[in-house]
Amino acid sequence: MLRVVELALGYGATPVLEAASLTVADGRFVSLVGPSGSGKSTLLRAVMGLQPASAGRIETNFAKREIGILFQDDALLPWRRAAENVALGLRFHGAERRAALAAAEEWLARLGLDGLGQRYPRELSGGQRKRVALAQVLALKPRLLLMDEPFAALDAIVRARITQDLVDLVASEGISVLLVTHDLEEALSLSDTVYLLSHGPRARVTAEYPVPIPRPRDVIAARTHPAFAPLLEKLWHDLSREVEGAPPADRSVAA
Repeated sequence: MLRVVELALGYGATPVLEAASLTVADGRFVSLVGPSGSGKSTLLRAVMGLQPASAGRIETNFAKREIGILFQDDALLPWRRAAENVALGLRFHGAERRAALAAAEEWLARLGLDGLGQRYPRELSGGQRKRVALAQVLALKPRLLLMDEPFAALDAIVRARITQDLVDLVASEGISVLLVTHDLEEALSLSDTVYLLSHGPRARVTAEYPVPIPRPRDVIAARTHPAFAPLLEKLWHDLSREVEGAPPADRSVAA
C-alpha cells in the first residue's frame, strides 16, 4: 500500500502542494488529475524519493527496487537493441546477461513484440517503443508502478491497445498503480479511484471519485458503463472549476 498523508512539497517559500493526501491500496489502479501546475508530477517525484517533503509523510510497504517508473518519454538507449534495453534493469540488479536477455524476450512477447527484440529503437514505431519501455519496467517485477502521462503522445488506437495490455498485466501481476494524466476519460476507464488536485500553488486533494466499473475491465467498453458518463461530467465540472481558480462551493469527498 502507498499512503500520502498531509504532504507539502515546494521549491521555494510557497508550497506547490499543501496537505495533500491519497491512498493506493495493494493491487489497485489510482489516477491523479488536476490543473497544470498543481504538483502532480512533483508528487510522483516525492514518492520516488527524488523530492523532499517539507511536511507530511509518505508511507509504503514497497522497497525502492519494487517501485517502477514510466515517463512520457520512452528514454530507450538508441545504440542498444530492444531486448538489450529491456534487459538493462535486470543486468543492473545482477542478472547474468543470457538470463536477462531471455527474460527480456519473454516480456517483449507478452507485450506483442515477439520477434522484434533485435531491432533498434529507430526501427520501431512510437507504439512499439512505448511497449519496449513498458517491458523494461515490468521485467523488474514492480509491486508499485508510477506513471506520468506515459501514453500522451500516442494516437488513439495504439493508446487504447497499450492501455488494455497494461490493465490486463497489472491485474494478472497484482501491481498497484498511480497514474498522472490530463485525460479524464483515460483516468476513469483505467482506475478504481481518481483523485482531483486543486489549482496551485498550495494545491491539495479536493475530491476522491470511486469508479464502480467491475473488473476485469475492457478500457473501451468501460466508457459505455452507466456510471461512466455521470462521473465524467462531475469530474469535468470540478476540474473546470479548479482550472478557473474559483473557490469550490463544497470540498467534501465526492460520492
